[in-house]
Amino acid sequence: MSKFTSFLRPLIEAYILYQKASDRWNESDEYLLLTFDRYCKNKYPEETKLSQEMVDSWCRKRETETNNSCRSRIYPIISFIRYLRKRKKASITEPIIPQSEPRTYIPHSFTETELKNFFAACDSIPSSPKTEEQLSRRITIPVYFRLLYSSGIRTYEARMLKCKDVDLINGILNIRYSKGHAQHFIVLHDSMLKLMGQYDIEISKQYPNRTYFFPARNDSFHRRAWVQNNFRAMWDICNKTYTTAYALRHNYAIENINQWIGMGFSFDDKLLYLSRSMGHNALESTRYYYSLVPGLADILEDRSGDDMIIPEVEYNEDL
Repeated sequence: MSKFTSFLRPLIEAYILYQKASDRWNESDEYLLLTFDRYCKNKYPEETKLSQEMVDSWCRKRETETNNSCRSRIYPIISFIRYLRKRKKASITEPIIPQSEPRTYIPHSFTETELKNFFAACDSIPSSPKTEEQLSRRITIPVYFRLLYSSGIRTYEARMLKCKDVDLINGILNIRYSKGHAQHFIVLHDSMLKLMGQYDIEISKQYPNRTYFFPARNDSFHRRAWVQNNFRAMWDICNKTYTTAYALRHNYAIENINQWIGMGFSFDDKLLYLSRSMGHNALESTRYYYSLVPGLADILEDRSGDDMIIPEVEYNEDL
């Protein structure tokens, strides 16, 4: 049975099929399409055609939203509208998308002790009660969070990683469509590749024909709350500071940049490699991390004689 129940059901289902056939479907968009579908059904129960009012009222920025959160909420709907317009199935004008706002968030600076404590907690999850979920959790969490730490992959990219996109022979992850539908590849560290190979053997005993590398119930992927709840549970066991799982991605970037200091300077190449491996569409997103690496700006200025080599930019992951 379809999850969609409004008059938009056949149009949304056709749109999803089209996106999947084009290999551009992002599973996380389904929830937002579903909420829009329910909104139309509940607020406009007698309507049989999509109207400008429906779209504008849904896409209007809410008082509780930032520009960036509004953009994230409405973009799948705007993409759906573009699909309808191209096929002359709607004459709706696209709503104005709020301008992206630079983020000034400063990520947590992990200490070696904090990371050691965190991964020790991940490795110490008890096997009881011996439910399917608990057994899966016990072997998944140590691997999932180590993947975030060692590769800089986004939390949802890891959650939605499919088995067919994990090359356990050559150690390459194919991140097909991420932020902005930007496909990129990640080369695993040898130790991470070995760990993922061991995990694959064990998890296959529980989920022999799974679609997702880190499977959840009903051949699905773990939700955002699964990451948040499990990270907090493991982190709070032995650390008193506050941080989030996403900070592991920031740590990956900063640790890489730290290694450039004193290594000689094929700087542009290193920057480009890091940017591509992290799935950034623009180098400006990667440049944000310059300001977080102590002394790097001074070192670059000293070697280049040009203090403009590192522009002051604010962090914007949407780029």
